[in-house]
Amino acid sequence: MSRMRVLLVDDEADFRALLLKRMTHRGVDAMAVGDGEAALAAVAEGHFDVVVLDVRMPGMDGIEVLRRLKRDHPDVEVVLLTGHASIEAARTGMDLGAFDYCIKPVSINDLLVTLQEAVARRRLAAGAE
Repeated sequence: MSRMRVLLVDDEADFRALLLKRMTHRGVDAMAVGDGEAALAAVAEGHFDVVVLDVRMPGMDGIEVLRRLKRDHPDVEVVLLTGHASIEAARTGMDLGAFDYCIKPVSINDLLVTLQEAVARRRLAAGAE
């Protein structure tokens, strides 16, 4: 099985850098961007199995990014990252097609398990086509 390709989208630069470092250290082919517009551009230009998407970002929030991703790239799985205050937004995201959501601060091991499950579902769906 090929390595999973993950796009990390979070406006907090330190968190984004730490998560990217931890993922690449664990063999994940990951890239990180800081906002919704950059996320949409990255997905349009590259192949990603799953997008890890912060719900609360300035400008275009994660829910709007999710809507656009699912409209333009319905095969890409999305895992939302949310704080306790925006769990309702994460539930809205699930209704819009997100695979799952994780609450910050998230354990890297828990996040990796969720990402592996999302990639497995994506690859299973691709094989069924």
